[in-house]
Amino acid sequence: MSRTREIDDDLEHASLEAVYEQLDTSSKGLTSVEAQTRIGQYGRNELNDKEVSDLQKFLRFFWGPIAWMIEAAALLSLLMEHWADLTIIMVLLLYNAVSGFWQERKASNALAALKAGLAPKATVLRDGHFSSIDSAEVVPGDVVRIKLGEVVPADVRFIEGDYISIDQSALTGESLPVSKKIGDEGYSGSIAKQGEMHAVVISTGNNTFFGRTASLVAGAGGEASHSQRATTQIGNFLILISVLLCVILVGFEVNQDVVVKHLWQWSDLAAIARMVLVLLIASIPVAMPTVMTVTNSLGAQKLARKKAIVSRLEAIEELAGVDILCSDKTGTLTKNILTLGDPILFDSSTTDDLILAGALASERGSEDAIDKAVCGGLKESKLLDDYQVTRFVPFDPVSKRTEGQVTDPAGKAIRYTKGAPQVIIELCALDDDVKSKAKQTVSDLAAKGLRALGVAESTDDGKIWCFLGILPMLDPPRDDSQQTIARAKAHGLHVKMVTGDDVAIGSEISTQLGMGSHLIAAADMFTRDMDMSHLSDHITGCVEKADGFGRVFPEHKYGIVKALQDRGHIVAMTGDGVNDAPALKQADCGVAVSGATDAARAAADLILTAPGLSTIIEAIDESREIFERIINYILFRVAMTLDIMFVVVLATVFFGFSPLTPIMIILLALLDDIPIITIAYDNTQLPKEPVRWEMRRLLFISSFMGIMAIAQSFGLLLIGMEWLSNSEWQSWIKLNQEQVQTVVFLQIVAGGHLLLFVMRSRASIFRPPWAAMPLFLAIVGTQIFAVLMCGFGWFVTALPWTIIGLVWIYILVWMVVLDVMKLALYYKLAQDQHSM
Repeated sequence: MSRTREIDDDLEHASLEAVYEQLDTSSKGLTSVEAQTRIGQYGRNELNDKEVSDLQKFLRFFWGPIAWMIEAAALLSLLMEHWADLTIIMVLLLYNAVSGFWQERKASNALAALKAGLAPKATVLRDGHFSSIDSAEVVPGDVVRIKLGEVVPADVRFIEGDYISIDQSALTGESLPVSKKIGDEGYSGSIAKQGEMHAVVISTGNNTFFGRTASLVAGAGGEASHSQRATTQIGNFLILISVLLCVILVGFEVNQDVVVKHLWQWSDLAAIARMVLVLLIASIPVAMPTVMTVTNSLGAQKLARKKAIVSRLEAIEELAGVDILCSDKTGTLTKNILTLGDPILFDSSTTDDLILAGALASERGSEDAIDKAVCGGLKESKLLDDYQVTRFVPFDPVSKRTEGQVTDPAGKAIRYTKGAPQVIIELCALDDDVKSKAKQTVSDLAAKGLRALGVAESTDDGKIWCFLGILPMLDPPRDDSQQTIARAKAHGLHVKMVTGDDVAIGSEISTQLGMGSHLIAAADMFTRDMDMSHLSDHITGCVEKADGFGRVFPEHKYGIVKALQDRGHIVAMTGDGVNDAPALKQADCGVAVSGATDAARAAADLILTAPGLSTIIEAIDESREIFERIINYILFRVAMTLDIMFVVVLATVFFGFSPLTPIMIILLALLDDIPIITIAYDNTQLPKEPVRWEMRRLLFISSFMGIMAIAQSFGLLLIGMEWLSNSEWQSWIKLNQEQVQTVVFLQIVAGGHLLLFVMRSRASIFRPPWAAMPLFLAIVGTQIFAVLMCGFGWFVTALPWTIIGLVWIYILVWMVVLDVMKLALYYKLAQDQHSM
């Protein structure tokens, strides 16, 4: 296969004689025997990829630090026959896996979509005659016939025929079909729009331009997402704390039994194991994966209502942190509809006459973009009905012009022609001044990124041509593009244009939209032998500083995204074609715009069903709110996890008993975790800038608030222990040790939920945004149930109602204290960040 790749590199630009020699073929094609031999040598003309089974995809959700902690707790529960614990843990674990797998299952495989873009049949010259075969059987050296509407089956060099126009926009990003002549190359997967030619196949399968794109897709996006890395770090942090506390707990118990009491029995080992189980279950944020999955799933539903379909849940969190948006030009920022600019007159008396002349040199009803644009520029299409077309000569790459021979309403024969301005200028007998002016006009239009058409007429059967003028052609920006770019900037995004068109064209549109004018020709910056996955600091620096890129090929788009990621940016990439698929998959959030190909949609994380970029800004708003909900939950959950773990260990070390029974731990999982899932519906403040997983800051804040929560819980435990030994307090309300456990249980259930109210906002709890009704009702309902449990003794030792009231007063006072401490902490962090 390496030999094939070397040959292909040479054959793209080699002479046709060299092509025939290297491939051992001719314009007469191959024999069936030769073709069969070459299938064994080069392989079938199809993309090779490694399939990942659904089972492997599903099992991924059971792998990782958080999952390991949950599974370890489930195993211990099974060994100790704690069936209630086991049931709760397994239900949450399975729910998270099934939900995540189902969401990802909706996304099609990118390589499968690329395969679908290949031509199913090809017309091949074998044994001296043309026949139709499966495109997978085409081999290098085959001669194929390609005509209107057919898909090019492999990379080819055109060898015979007058003219063919190929639409390769999905591969290269060029906005118009490209005219080909003998010797030119055609890409696998492109579509013939006009004409018919014969071509020799120079590469097939993964060695084609199309196949190299597929290879980039297969190798792109292999790294873990920011969300996955963040949850891994959280899991590692909690595992470390949990292991340290378990060592302290076990060490203390062994010391008490062996060193102090000089007694050791196997029952002591079972007791220690039970305590470790309690601590382990207390330390595991069992509902964390579920909360993140549910929050993202609800967010995905909201985005769907806003015309944005999510194919990978983690992409929602990635989108929230995006600071650079790489946008395709054609069809995304522009309308992808070629239109006329302001005509420039020479010998034509009016602009209407000039446009009419251009229309008479066009084919009526043609799907050709240029012909449609010129005819569409007429104020009244009925004007063409007054002229009778006697002959029409279509565009070909040799003459570079079209010609219409017509009879006007007076019966006079006239010829009209349009085409490349340089050709039309030379066709007409112009004096030097007029010729210089015409050429300068064309240069000025090119500098502005506008294409130009020259138009001329002849009234003497083509002997003398009169230069009527120039018709500028442009693909105008979408009506909402400029506003969308402005909104993106207001959201802290830097938008870079990435287009297959020339730099001048891209620069003009970019300047009009306020995106900047510093565009770089990607082909000049990226060399063919450059490893796009390992770019130099110089290249990545140039990519970061540029406002956009022109003349971009698929490997360039991939390299642009990778370079920006290497510079620490979170990158979103938009696109609609096969050429965009590698970059879409490599990007932190790939966005397939409306009308995208199957390959682009399959490689993307977000699929827009409404045209333009405005939907992306709405999706970013929604994703940032979703991200805030997840961050708020993690801040709360880590703080509460530290609270429960340390209170259990401190109580055991200082007072010699566990403040929470195993049944209380189960009830905590039910009452503290499950209702919190409703945080997915919560109201949040919308961040004005991109938000990221700042793990040091997140763990610092949650640890600080965790220490405050520990002080709250352990403080109440100290009061409870004092109560047990204080005869005056006991004479007022008698409490025993089991009731003190219930007091701690009630404080953790109620105090935990109030801590969530504190942590869910960066502002005071007494200022909006207020908690959403589903979250508020879930917490109120939980607290009512917890109070009734403690009052009537359901599953726990009953408490006097007076004690329950005192506990609630204690919790409410602490809620205000925690809120004040939170505000002080955020103020200090903001001051430190500002000073930096």
